[in-house]
Amino acid sequence: QVQVVESGGGLAQPGGSLSLSCAASGSFVSINSMGWYRQAPGKQRELVANIITGGRTSYGDSMKGRFTISSAIDKNMVYLHMNNLKPEDTAVYYCNVEAIHYAGSFNTKDYWGQGTQVTVSS
Repeated sequence: QVQVVESGGGLAQPGGSLSLSCAASGSFVSINSMGWYRQAPGKQRELVANIITGGRTSYGDSMKGRFTISSAIDKNMVYLHMNNLKPEDTAVYYCNVEAIHYAGSFNTKDYWGQGTQVTVSS
């Protein structure tokens, strides 16, 4: 099993900044990717940003240029720095971890944190 714990978030004013952190722990061979998703009330969960082992990143369209994902994969940590926040960024942000397990053969499994609230309001 893998435990995923987010920290950070909270309230920010429009144009402000916030940072999120995520730590993964437990039993696994290694981590294939870590990332952030968000879900606003009444909307589907969407990709915020993702980073894979090796450092390649991907972002949701509305986050490009404003959000930056970074990681210390060797420490099983991922970070999200959010700048120029907008009210539409208000959502619960979830950390996702794709871990690699071995049980006779290698396989991957997704794990999710419980989410952290980000609210952007004046």
